[in-house]
Amino acid sequence: MSRLYVSLAIIALMTGAVSAQQPAAPAPQAGRGAAAPRVTRPPLFFSEEWKQTPANDEHPVTQQSIANSALELKLYGTSSKEVQLTGAANNENNPIHVWTGLCSTPCAVAFRHKTNYADLTGLARIRWNTKTSGFHQIRPIVKLADGTWLAGDRTDGATRDWLTTEFNVADVHWLKLDIDRVVTTGNIVERPDLSKVDEIGFVDLIPGSGHGAGGWSDVAQVDVYAASVPRTASTK
Repeated sequence: MSRLYVSLAIIALMTGAVSAQQPAAPAPQAGRGAAAPRVTRPPLFFSEEWKQTPANDEHPVTQQSIANSALELKLYGTSSKEVQLTGAANNENNPIHVWTGLCSTPCAVAFRHKTNYADLTGLARIRWNTKTSGFHQIRPIVKLADGTWLAGDRTDGATRDWLTTEFNVADVHWLKLDIDRVVTTGNIVERPDLSKVDEIGFVDLIPGSGHGAGGWSDVAQVDVYAASVPRTASTK
């Protein structure tokens, strides 16, 4: 029995020595096993669905065409007064929308929130319902708080039917926009500051071709998801 106890003691000592030589288990990395941080998506900053007249006719778009009382309508381009509003409520084949077919020059349409800038950083996104004819395409435009205008490389231009699309603003590349002529200038603007955006809208950089197929853009509902930045009293 004594030999058995001696043998067991020797085995125990050897096992302890081997265990002592094993490297310590690595400490868990920070955050491993913890829940991923919550992704915060910005709320709806504004939605514009347009407002038709009782006649449901085609007519130049004006401030009275804006359904959202918090927004101001802005038109740019030498023929922008020819941007038309047409369509009818609850008609998915012809929703209430603006139409650029009568613009003899490039035209842009923008919205200005009366009390807030939009913060288009992070996960800010834009969703709109659009349709085009010919080779026309619709691009996002923004006016920064310092007055700089930018036009994006994101384009939508489905010719077959109305199509609702959505995109992250962070994925857009921007060129400066000469808002008086409604043409892009220069090279890609690296990391523009989109934390305080004064106006948000869209542009068709090609003149319209009139009624009938060939060349125009339609834009119905526009939704912008972004954080709000209150305007100062001097900028309201």
